[in-house]
Amino acid sequence: MSETTGHQPIRILIVDDHPVVRDGIRGLFAGDPDFEVVAEAADGMDAVARTEAFEPDVVLMDLHMPVLDGVGAIREIVERGLGAHVLVVTTYDTESDVLPAIEAGATGYVLKDTPRDELRNAVRAAAVGESVLSPPAAKHLVGQVRRPARGTLSDRELEILGLVASGATNKAVAAQLFISEATVKTHLLHTYEKLGVHHRAAAVAAAYERGLLTPGE
Repeated sequence: MSETTGHQPIRILIVDDHPVVRDGIRGLFAGDPDFEVVAEAADGMDAVARTEAFEPDVVLMDLHMPVLDGVGAIREIVERGLGAHVLVVTTYDTESDVLPAIEAGATGYVLKDTPRDELRNAVRAAAVGESVLSPPAAKHLVGQVRRPARGTLSDRELEILGLVASGATNKAVAAQLFISEATVKTHLLHTYEKLGVHHRAAAVAAAYERGLLTPGE
């Protein structure tokens, strides 16, 4: 995936289930040679397929959509290694929206009422992998960081850790969840970091101790 340069426009995929919203976002970039809207999608499943087909630099992702929601689409794009940076553009700024999106791999999170110039700058930043967060999103993330580790594991991390606790190898986990072994290792490394441990056994022990896993699950 090419990085943004002074000569190549930033390739954008707009994902939203409302055509009027997609038209409005497209209009924000119309006539600006720094940007090129290469495709649109109306649901998360289509977003993943079009990310693979059109190879955008930045995906502007809504969260609440049919078929597959935004968080699920972000996770698929990241786990498939499609290379696009995902910038969430949504009307929702609650903690239950922000944290899962960032944990799934979103590069940034802004609101739909973001001024035109700020949104363009956010896309420029996202294109080179820089994180851009609206003030409400940043506030939620700071609050999460200040909390104890209990409960901060994502659903996928808990799922993988549960399989590991049952004795599954990375290869077996990867086969069962239809992901790569490299993805399993990455999730485990994130889990170790969140739990403050350095290996599988310690992670499982810490998860039981903190009530994240229940024996016999």
